[in-house]
Amino acid sequence: MAIHPQAIVDPRAELAPDVEVGPFSVIGPDVSIDSGTVIHSHVVVKGPTHIGKHNEIFQFASVGEACQDKKYKGEPTRLEIGDHNVIRENCTLHRGTVQDEGVTRIGSHNLLMAYVHVAHDCVVGNHTVLANMATLAGHVVVDDHVILGGGTMVHQFCHIGVYAMAAGGSIVLKDIPAFVMASGQPAAPHGLNVEGLKRKGFDSGVIRALRNAYKRLYRQGLPLEEALATIEAEGQGEPMIRLFVDSVRRNTRGIIR
Repeated sequence: MAIHPQAIVDPRAELAPDVEVGPFSVIGPDVSIDSGTVIHSHVVVKGPTHIGKHNEIFQFASVGEACQDKKYKGEPTRLEIGDHNVIRENCTLHRGTVQDEGVTRIGSHNLLMAYVHVAHDCVVGNHTVLANMATLAGHVVVDDHVILGGGTMVHQFCHIGVYAMAAGGSIVLKDIPAFVMASGQPAAPHGLNVEGLKRKGFDSGVIRALRNAYKRLYRQGLPLEEALATIEAEGQGEPMIRLFVDSVRRNTRGIIR
């Protein structure tokens, strides 16, 4: 274990033998950090927090701090972080609240750039990119392979579907369905994330089917349920079409249109 002599690690913290902790970092009680993780200088980690394997956390990040929800009264809520994440300078990742499940969750293989904020009770999936100053309010869900451009702000309880993308500076007030590109203040749909899907190796036939589904939903002026019924009928059981439809139907705040 490579703990710098000027780091402070509470004896009640649990660190794997090969964890690195840089100078002036503070690791509090009820924190567990798994093997291969590197905590650079000037990082504060409070618990209850679990950090998985092979993460890298850069200076001045605040990880596992009590949330900013005024209803929070000091209950022992948690932050859980998966494996192979990069958390850059000045990120703030808060624990959950008992008004939800009491846990904020961040998956694996994510890049959180400088000044990203993940508020209480958020769920961030895997393989996401949250660019500089992206801000998630409480109870936001970000599915796998999502990209949020710099300065994107997401309203509480919004859900962003798989492979969706929001351009820099977007203000997201409603759900973004899977595979959709959004931008604006407030964010509006601007097509299918075709280039992103190509980079991920999606078959051309699947992309074509998703393009048709997008047109049914956004370009033909159909009522929502009629559009979804048409998309399902034309999708013929294609799993990605099912993901697209489900991401629309699950909304509680409405979808961007």
